[in-house]
Amino acid sequence: MARAMKLCLVLLGLGGLLGSCTEKKKDTPQPETPAPAAVLVFYKTAGYYHLSIPSGLRAIQQLGKDNGFRVDTTNKASRFLPDTLRKYKAVIFLSTTDDVLSPAQQTAFEQYIRSGRGFVGVHAATDTEYNWPWYNGLVGAYFNGHPAIQPATVNVLDNTHPATRELPARWVRTDEWYNFRSLAPDLKVLATLDETTYSGGTHGVTHPIAWYHSYDGGRAFYTAGGHTDESYQEPLFLKHLLGGITYAMGE
Repeated sequence: MARAMKLCLVLLGLGGLLGSCTEKKKDTPQPETPAPAAVLVFYKTAGYYHLSIPSGLRAIQQLGKDNGFRVDTTNKASRFLPDTLRKYKAVIFLSTTDDVLSPAQQTAFEQYIRSGRGFVGVHAATDTEYNWPWYNGLVGAYFNGHPAIQPATVNVLDNTHPATRELPARWVRTDEWYNFRSLAPDLKVLATLDETTYSGGTHGVTHPIAWYHSYDGGRAFYTAGGHTDESYQEPLFLKHLLGGITYAMGE
């Protein structure tokens, strides 16, 4: 009898031990995955509407998917509020034209850039906000006409910047080639047009076509390319555009 009781006690002890071993462990909080960096593509037009805008939007969205950043798009100037803009590392003006922001929205965007964020201007971004001197300084120039769409040779001056490091020294492509006025004095020109390779240029040997600079606490990149649908299917142009975006994001 005593032996049987001892065996029962041993078994009870083992049962308690096993029960304690199989108790459900408390869940350990897992670190949150940080949200991907994001950019906002703004494509409002108050003048000429470029038919290539949808192609540009799709191309930039694909660049985001392929390179780990979120791309939001809008043609609503009402998004230019401090609380909305601070979500983005850069804002891209994709062929915007004429007056697209109210004075209050302009102030919000100025504050956004001063907080250390970035700007990318594509093609008609220089055909925008002619009565806003701060924007002229940011984008770097104003549009001053163009000849017919035609092939031309782009001379790459700086092959160390992310927007140009994968481009050939002489890059032949077809686009609508802008002339400019009101060029900002501090631009770091990445590429110029060889005006001997096409007709209609007005700048001579120093015709800028892509540039970047630090501006009012932030960063700005501009490329005059991107008029045609075909631009957004060109591997080299997409690498050029991606490099400008990553620069503006501060990556």
